[in-house]
Amino acid sequence: MIDHCCDLVEAAKAAGQPVVGIMCEFTPREIILAAGAVPVCLCGGSAATIPAAEQYLPANLCPLIKSTFGYHVTGKNPFLALADLVVAETTCDGKKKMFELLGLRKPMYVLELPQRADSEAAFEYWTDEVRKLKEHLEQRFQTRITDEKLRAACRTMNRERQLRRQLADLMVSDAPPLTGRQLIEFKSIISGQAADLQQYENALELFAVQTPPPTAKTKIRVLLTGVPLVHGAERVLELIEAAGAVVVAMENCTGLKPILEDVDLDGPDLVSAIARKYYHLPCSVLTPNTRRFETLRSVATKFRPHCVIELVWQACLTYDIESFHVRKVAEEELHLPYLKITTDYSPSDSARISARVEALFETIRARNQL
Repeated sequence: MIDHCCDLVEAAKAAGQPVVGIMCEFTPREIILAAGAVPVCLCGGSAATIPAAEQYLPANLCPLIKSTFGYHVTGKNPFLALADLVVAETTCDGKKKMFELLGLRKPMYVLELPQRADSEAAFEYWTDEVRKLKEHLEQRFQTRITDEKLRAACRTMNRERQLRRQLADLMVSDAPPLTGRQLIEFKSIISGQAADLQQYENALELFAVQTPPPTAKTKIRVLLTGVPLVHGAERVLELIEAAGAVVVAMENCTGLKPILEDVDLDGPDLVSAIARKYYHLPCSVLTPNTRRFETLRSVATKFRPHCVIELVWQACLTYDIESFHVRKVAEEELHLPYLKITTDYSPSDSARISARVEALFETIRARNQL
């Protein structure tokens, strides 16, 4: 996937097509696609780039932020190097301040996200921010984003989300035909590309006729929630499944969260419709984030997990604090065992995490006679 994306970005640059780096699901891909640009996710998932970042950033900071900035310091991210613009979304404080340093050497546009989750005034402010992004892209890339271009981009992204939902729905089966680790590979770091959509369709055809392994029905079903598992940072997911489980649902930004809602194409104002879809993302930076708990309830009902495991990156304060509510939903409403894992990108605590996961699974096996 990464090799394919590198080829695509290099070909786009050679053809004079701009590349826009993004670091959060809140950035509307539809606006970037309608501007004729390529939207590329720049979030870092490597522990190797963190030491370089800690020359500038505090050690007790989220590893995703440090890894991302470390790629910038070391020059090892070709997508960041080739980006004509980086869209900086004001989500958590750590990202906001890192963006200030990144912006010293990289063209950047700040997309300001309001903090209120269910406020019409906040939504109107957010819609205005999305309009300003549209205008900025038009000016920077000397183009005009027409309603026709926006509508085409919305159709493309709606199709991508629909295909990814269909792939995710394969895990509803009592014997899922693939693992959670395999499923997460069906997420390109570039959005809205025809070749990727074709591959999603090919995968759906393949797994529709593929016989699941005989052990698929006996595995513990896990609902994984919390922070995103960006490319290269899938270690905890791998540890969970190595202990005899299958992660049937991932309620996070690299899983179900950004694909549950499409852009409504029937309204009179496409920019407002795009803004509303992205404003509904149940991120922990928003308050109150009740939509996330509604999502957890519906996902648990659909995918029937035996437990809920929450992953929190060290120093990710919003998810860390919100885990209080997630535990209550899991244990008191869903009546499911809950485990919180706080870690970073280093594999030094892998044995400890495996031991905790295995202990949880032994309890579940005994209770459910698996």
